[in-house]
Amino acid sequence: QAQLRESGGGSVQAGGSLRLSCTASEDTYSGRCIGWFRRAPGKEVEGVAGLYTDTDWTYVSATLDERFAISQDYAKSTVYLQMNSLKPDDTAMYFCAARPPGSDQGCYRFILSLSDTSLLGQGTQVTVSS
Repeated sequence: QAQLRESGGGSVQAGGSLRLSCTASEDTYSGRCIGWFRRAPGKEVEGVAGLYTDTDWTYVSATLDERFAISQDYAKSTVYLQMNSLKPDDTAMYFCAARPPGSDQGCYRFILSLSDTSLLGQGTQVTVSS
């Protein structure tokens, strides 16, 4: 069964870094829009970053792009979220999600709204202490 699995979360002090990984199982990676999202306590889900696996298209939220970066290793079916200069406000459950295979049209909307999600990971907790 196709699924996404996150790893790399943990507890760090403010100013530290973490790299999250989102690995797709089976033959389910190509031609997908895959995004990283986060849900902080008491807040709505926020789209953090995303990419389309078969092109160079990437997106990082404007409020985070000086500290966060998204990349992929296609051969490993894995999308990474590099997070630097972490702040306590970054504390959240981070999860990845993917749209059904298709074109890159609407990938940006997917990151903003989680619309048309076909795969959803269980998440990895990130806790940043001051």
